[in-house]
Amino acid sequence: MQDILLITVSGEDQPGLTAGITAILAQYSVNVLDIGQAVIHATLSMGVLVEMPGSCDRQQVIDAVDAYAARSGMRVRISPVSPESYAQWVRGQGRARYIITLLARKITADQLARVTEVVSRHSLNIDGINRLSGRIPLGELPALSKACVEFSVRGPLEDSGSFRRDLLEVASALDVDLAFQEDNMYRRNRRLVAFDMDSTLIEAEVIDELASLAGVGAQVSAITERAMRGEIDFSESFRARVSLLRGLEESALVEVASRLKITEGAEHLITTLKTLGYRTAILSGGFTYFARHLQQRLGMDYVYANELDIVDGVVTGEVSGPIVDGARKADLLRQLAAEEGIDLQQVIAVGDGANDLPMLSIAGLGIAFRAKPLVKQSAEQSISTLGLDAILYLLGFSDRYQNTASP
Repeated sequence: MQDILLITVSGEDQPGLTAGITAILAQYSVNVLDIGQAVIHATLSMGVLVEMPGSCDRQQVIDAVDAYAARSGMRVRISPVSPESYAQWVRGQGRARYIITLLARKITADQLARVTEVVSRHSLNIDGINRLSGRIPLGELPALSKACVEFSVRGPLEDSGSFRRDLLEVASALDVDLAFQEDNMYRRNRRLVAFDMDSTLIEAEVIDELASLAGVGAQVSAITERAMRGEIDFSESFRARVSLLRGLEESALVEVASRLKITEGAEHLITTLKTLGYRTAILSGGFTYFARHLQQRLGMDYVYANELDIVDGVVTGEVSGPIVDGARKADLLRQLAAEEGIDLQQVIAVGDGANDLPMLSIAGLGIAFRAKPLVKQSAEQSISTLGLDAILYLLGFSDRYQNTASP
């Protein structure tokens, strides 16, 4: 093997620096083994790992690069790399890679210190750190600000369960979200996103809103909470709640639909996903009437929910057809994946309740969104601090690409 040099250049960013450095290297016919470059606040950092041909005078290359850097006002460091060190680096490329995504309203040094300490404790190496969120102005944070940093890490992870628990402990202590994924081919190749509706796409439990108008709000809310916590069977609880709505006028559905509040980030997320060619679905344990309303408003592709039985403009207290419970949601997700001709690894499922866990568990990416504690602990990923559009960060999309994708 020929001589290997690691050239690192840093200083104020300016046009033509990379072209100038590589032009010098080209004069000496070097091979580029690796190259990386980043710019933070108009300050450039670049590294080039090169192999020198046997006929090349190494010192001439060093002198030429030094002279160019001096003319450009840049700092340069050139270090030899041993064949043994290079061989060890090459062997490392086969190691598993993971992505850790930090989500918060703002990024602090304490957050980064705690996350990177966990990474170090589990003997993983950080290959790269990227900010996916937009630039934040000084002073008071804008309303609903978003901040995201993505870590690319590599190495043998002996106990992924322990690593995930350590990250969750940090997330809980600092009131942030930390997602941990294997960096595989499916991460940026998802094609279908399925959402729960109540308390996920909308900031309400529709059945509770209807119950309030029917004068049975307290009874229905108590049953809803027990069901969402997984304390009672969803189908049983659902029939019990619907029966309490008997006699409610159909006009109440129109009233509730007119005041539904879309969850933070939902419209931006759906618009971006559609622009990127994703298919979207609502798989809801709520009612078809409201799911169709959301489908029209957001442009969803599929809707599956429960059909509330109405006769002569009055709710009967019954539902038509099979109830969309947890098992039914999982079956529907499999059905949609088959219809779309995709693998379940290419599916994202998002929900907040215990009845969402079956579909979250079979999706390639299952996300508990502002979920109950049981669901949050059981799901592979969770988002609690930001809106639904934080899902785009988990897919690796920065704000720059999101803004480009939006109409």
